Parts: sequence; structure tokens; C-alpha cells
Amino acid sequence: MKQRLKPILALIIITATLGVFAYYIAKHPDIIDQLKQLSPVTILALLALYTVAFLAYVMITRASLRIYHKTMSRQENILFNAYSSLINFFGLGQSGPVFRGAYLKKRHNLSVKQFMFTLLLYLGTYAVISAMLMFVGSQPWWQTALLMAATAAASFVFVRRYKKRSHIKLEGGLNPLNVGWIFGATVLQVAALAFIYGIELQTVGADASIGEILSYTGVSNFSLFVALTPGAIGIREAFLVFSQNLHHINSSTIVAANIADRAVYLLFLGLLFMLVISLHAKDKLHVNQLKND
Repeated sequence: MKQRLKPILALIIITATLGVFAYYIAKHPDIIDQLKQLSPVTILALLALYTVAFLAYVMITRASLRIYHKTMSRQENILFNAYSSLINFFGLGQSGPVFRGAYLKKRHNLSVKQFMFTLLLYLGTYAVISAMLMFVGSQPWWQTALLMAATAAASFVFVRRYKKRSHIKLEGGLNPLNVGWIFGATVLQVAALAFIYGIELQTVGADASIGEILSYTGVSNFSLFVALTPGAIGIREAFLVFSQNLHHINSSTIVAANIADRAVYLLFLGLLFMLVISLHAKDKLHVNQLKND
């Protein structure tokens, strides 16, 4: 029943989101004029920033594998992340992590529990940084610090409890260098996203301050945790609309910025698709064997 409910719910959310987009465009035709302001230079800058965010996750994958003293060639790492990015966007729910777990188990003898542990390390770091951004532009510094500390404590407890319950053993414990790489790469990834959202907001005419852009980024990032639809379509927009008291960006601007973001990200995924096809990633990663297993 749950397996059937998720695709139905995802379809309803996507349909509703497309309907809202169409309604806003019909009622606010100036949105189209705003989107036309996406110059080739702006598009290239956004694609470059999405590439930085992608390469940051490649670094996170490398550091996560090194926790278990495992390695992956540079080409395999890039193709692996490109393939999983495509699956994660066009598949329902969190299809990307499912593929990643299956691949790492088959190709690198990494158990699902081990993979989940490193994924939780990354998501915990991502949550802490995003919590800081979400409130830094709207709350006093001490409240932001307390909320960030609370998120860090909750993430630590959750990850530690998972490690204990899953009986995951790490030789010599967690290497601070690998954890540091995960943290640093996550900061780079989130910074790239903040620049992306800032450029998109300015392009569609939003007079947003740095603090508002950071809050907007933090809220957008938290939509990752409930991404039931491809690319979190509808989920991210809902998060942003219902948190306007934090970032103070109006609904029409949110819609325009997200339409621009979806368009550029689809273009970026198109480039990843060309990379995957040209380098025969499906054969090199032996994807068919994963399906047969």
C-alpha cells in the first residue's frame, strides 16, 4: 500500500505544482519578461556553480569511502555521481540513494548499513549548515547559534545511535581528516547553492539582501529531507512559500526564481546526460548487473 501511495502522492504534488506555475504565469505575465533576463553569461555562471556543487559531492563520496579504507577512481566517481544525479531527479522519491547503496554494495563491498552511516554523516552536516543559514538572516545571532547547536546535537545523537544499533565498526574510529573533507565539501556545496539562488533571485528582480538569500537557501536545502517528487518539485516551493517570515521573499518571486532554477538545472542535467552517454557510463558502471541482482 505504501509503495503505491508514494507514486500517487508524487504525481498529485507535481500536477498541483505545474498548475500553480501555470496560474501564476497567466496572472503575472511579467514573470516571462523576468525570465528573459537570463542572459547567456548568467546561464553559464549558474551552470559553473552547479558544476562546483556536483564536484563537491564527488569529494564527499571519496571521503565517505575512505572512512572504510576503500577507494574509487576519479572517472568512476564522477560517472557514478552523474548517473545517480540523473536517477535522483527523474526517479520518484529518493531513487538516487537507492542506486548508490546498491552500487556500492555490489562494486565496493560496502554494506547498506555502512553506506547509510556515511550518508547520515553528510546529511547531518548539511542540516547543521542549512539551519545556520535559515535563521542567520532573520534571528539574533545567539538564537541562530542555539538553533545550530540544537541541530548539531540532534544530528550527532541520531548518527551515533544508528552506528550503535547497526553494529558498525570503524578501524581506529572516525578519521578526523575524512570527516573534515566531508564537512568542507558540504560547505562548498551549500555555498555554491547560495550563489545560485542569489543570482536567480536578482535576475527575476528580487531586491534581496544577503541575509534573506542565506535564509532562502537554508529553507530550500531542508526540502531535500522530504523530497517525494523528482527534484523535490513542489516540495521546495511549498517550503519557501510557508517560510516567508524568515526570508521575506514574496510568492511571485519564489515562483519565477524556481522556474528559472528548474530550467537551468535541467540544462545541467542534460550536460551530465551527454557525459554519461559519451563515456558509456552504463557499461563502465555495469548497471545492468545491478538490475539483474
